[in-house]
Amino acid sequence: MSMKLTKIHTENAPAAIGPYSQAVIAGDMIFTSGQIALDPATGTVAGDDIKEQTKRVCENLKAVLEAAGSGLDSVVKTTCFLADMADFAEFNEVYGQYFTGKPARSCVAVKALPKNVLCEVEVIAAITCK
Repeated sequence: MSMKLTKIHTENAPAAIGPYSQAVIAGDMIFTSGQIALDPATGTVAGDDIKEQTKRVCENLKAVLEAAGSGLDSVVKTTCFLADMADFAEFNEVYGQYFTGKPARSCVAVKALPKNVLCEVEVIAAITCK
């Protein structure tokens, strides 16, 4: 038996700039692509510091999850990428305001991120029961 995959797209988050979807629903789970701090209205990087960029990333993820019928409170796992681990504490300060359910998480430093942003986050979430 094959599983139906549903691609998610919303204008309230940056459009995919490559051969991928903003998110895919598989069964009762949503898998988002990594979101960076792009303003969906302008396509430009939002903010110069880690706090501003983390806020934009979380708002983008929120929009994608809502378009898929879920929300940040249904996130079970996040994977976070930081350009500099020195930003960890400030990243956590903003991240914690959005992910109040404290999902499982991995957080790693990487050499570089697209458009030289400071962070990127992808999530796995459950579809919200209504």
